[in-house]
Amino acid sequence: MSPPEQIPINLSEGRFSRLEAIEWWDQSRLGAARILVVGAGALGNEIIKNLALLGAGHLVVVDMDRMELSNLSRSVLFRESDAGLPKAECAARGAKSLYPGIRVRPIVGNISADVGFGWFRWAQVVVSAVDNREARVFVNSACARLGRPWIDGGIEVLNGIARGFAPPATACYECTMSELDWDLLNRRRSCSLLAQRAMMQRGTPTTPTTASVVAGIQTQEAVKFLHGRESLMGKGFVFEGDRHTSYTVAYPLKPDCPWHDSPAPVVAARDLSSETPLEVIWKRAAENLGGLDGIDLGREVVEELECASCHSSQQVWKLAEKLSETELACSTCGAERSLKFLHSILLGSALLKLTARQLGLPAWDVLWARRGDRQLAMELAGDEARCLADGWL
Repeated sequence: MSPPEQIPINLSEGRFSRLEAIEWWDQSRLGAARILVVGAGALGNEIIKNLALLGAGHLVVVDMDRMELSNLSRSVLFRESDAGLPKAECAARGAKSLYPGIRVRPIVGNISADVGFGWFRWAQVVVSAVDNREARVFVNSACARLGRPWIDGGIEVLNGIARGFAPPATACYECTMSELDWDLLNRRRSCSLLAQRAMMQRGTPTTPTTASVVAGIQTQEAVKFLHGRESLMGKGFVFEGDRHTSYTVAYPLKPDCPWHDSPAPVVAARDLSSETPLEVIWKRAAENLGGLDGIDLGREVVEELECASCHSSQQVWKLAEKLSETELACSTCGAERSLKFLHSILLGSALLKLTARQLGLPAWDVLWARRGDRQLAMELAGDEARCLADGWL
């Protein structure tokens, strides 16, 4: 019997040679890419895995949750030994093991409370893998304010959708929301904070195969965008796994949507940081605008906790997501307290003596100064060097 035919193996091919064989492919673009991934669950795992395999150069992964054993059935980057550890860190290590050349930074925290708007400015594209409307609304507002495109994904059982948004030029996430979506969102917002958190902890049933399909489309759209090719911006790809049908939809701009004016110009103030008194930031912005009416925070800072039962109150300066259950309970009668929010700082406010950090805002944030109809975004870029130096794998 003659020996089996030996198939030669080419060991001289580079890691990305099969990708570089694509006519329009530019591996150097991916190597230099800066991508913010929000969520490290089933979808996030697949997105991060794909980006690592493709040779993406710089990845920031944001997730506030910890790995549970139930995640193992649909999360390729997690292992049993990761149980109880932050998902963002586990996913980041998994990406690094797939492609040692990647620079990946996990941020263990809430996207709307722990991630400064500067990270959105840093990113060329944002890829979202969250499972609730509140987070999508925040990501949408951040990207619209700072002129960054983002690619959203959603999955449930065998079905899923991938959508691209690049406001103000295209429809944004809020343009796609129906009256029912807004009704459900507003109902949840009207609940107590503890009830909101309980509702957001309910998981969505899905399969790893559906996550793979939708995340594959999301990643592919990010790659197309980074190459300057036509992508899914202002459109959606709908996948129906029951019969394996799929189709695309185009989203019209809603005329009353607030996110379709050109974003405010941004001043990257490298001598201003989260430790700078707000009165200094006010003065700088006023010099640029010829005066100032106010500074908008872009987030909801809790100014005060009020108890309707015993009529006591407590001043706090924290984002709602950072309040603990102990803090929400009235120390006098034990009832859950309501929140009084601060959105803007006006001329003459005593708060101008405080810093952004003292108000509870994250590092490397952006504040929006306004005078009449004019706006100027003040990036507290003095935090940038520290944020970009810390925590990378």
